[in-house]
Amino acid sequence: MIDLRRVGANPDFWYPVAVSRRLRPGRVVGTAFAGERIALYRGQSGAVHALEDRCAHRQVPLSMGVVDGETLRCCYHAWAYRGDGRISQIPYLSKGDARPPRGVRGYPVREAYGLVFVFPGDPEKAAGTALPELPAFGSPKYKTMTFSRTVRCHYSFMHENLLDMNHQFLHRGVVGKLRPELLEYRTGARSVEARYLFAHAGGKRNRSAGLLAAEGIGGSDSRDVMTIRTEYPYQTLDLVPENAERPAFRLWAAYVPEDAEQRTCHAYGLLMIEKPRISGVLDLAWPFIRRFTERVFAEDRMAVEAEQRAWEEQGEDRNHEVFPLILDVREVLRSNGVPLGHGTVACSPAFGEGLASASGRHAAGPATSAGPEPTVDLPND
Repeated sequence: MIDLRRVGANPDFWYPVAVSRRLRPGRVVGTAFAGERIALYRGQSGAVHALEDRCAHRQVPLSMGVVDGETLRCCYHAWAYRGDGRISQIPYLSKGDARPPRGVRGYPVREAYGLVFVFPGDPEKAAGTALPELPAFGSPKYKTMTFSRTVRCHYSFMHENLLDMNHQFLHRGVVGKLRPELLEYRTGARSVEARYLFAHAGGKRNRSAGLLAAEGIGGSDSRDVMTIRTEYPYQTLDLVPENAERPAFRLWAAYVPEDAEQRTCHAYGLLMIEKPRISGVLDLAWPFIRRFTERVFAEDRMAVEAEQRAWEEQGEDRNHEVFPLILDVREVLRSNGVPLGHGTVACSPAFGEGLASASGRHAAGPATSAGPEPTVDLPND
């Protein structure tokens, strides 16, 4: 079976590559997907465009260029490109002079949820591929915190980290002892969903963890149900406190590979937190919640980057995984991804061999570790 860490992210999906507010009108920024450098720019009309980040002339990055109305000019010889990548002007050529037959690649691009998404795969599939659905985003009942951070690891380590709540011992200094119990999980061809029951089992707990879980100022010992789902290529997490009607918070995350070998990814996340009945309480708690999420993420990043370093030192995946849930999510990532170096070529059925376990409903035994609040294993902006 192919090493999962040598499986690339399937490019035929919409991937976030920038936070919208950072791309003001008239500005250009450089980003990347799996080694493909991309120049994003916002024209004076407000429309966002995504181009291959190189000038067709001398290969100078277009992200170093200048926005001119709705076009992007290379900083070197001022070649101008339209939003679709076609050359609109070469200033020093006369009318009859020969011109290059083509410009650079243009990527389908969309804005949603305060993020800029590009479609790095087959452009003909872009229109028929839906963006993720986030009903809580923009809801008057929730306030959203945006995360954006680079992590030096293969994206699969991030999926495993969030889905496997048995690592809570790692966060014991943040929220004391948490006892996770896996209630059940379901696996399909493109998804794995797990439900955990969480109870606080002692130890000092960060006050922000309680605020995030809607426990109020005084805190409580309520048992929370957490549902985590990898729906390729995205991941979600919902936490519902005991006797609550809706999630106290909902997390959506995407891990976008940056380099060609996909040993570094950029994690984007949207943490949608339910507003309490008392107006203004969440606003006051906001900086404390952010500080808490940063601390949890820092610990998670330390662990996944250590996993990546071990893989590089050993030259292969020597993990001895015993948790069936993680074995299944690895198969989902493997069978839906693409072999590294194969561009947009989809995996053959044989590439995802071993998905026999990826169906039906699984009974769950008790989880075996204790640790911190299972909240925001995500990067911060």
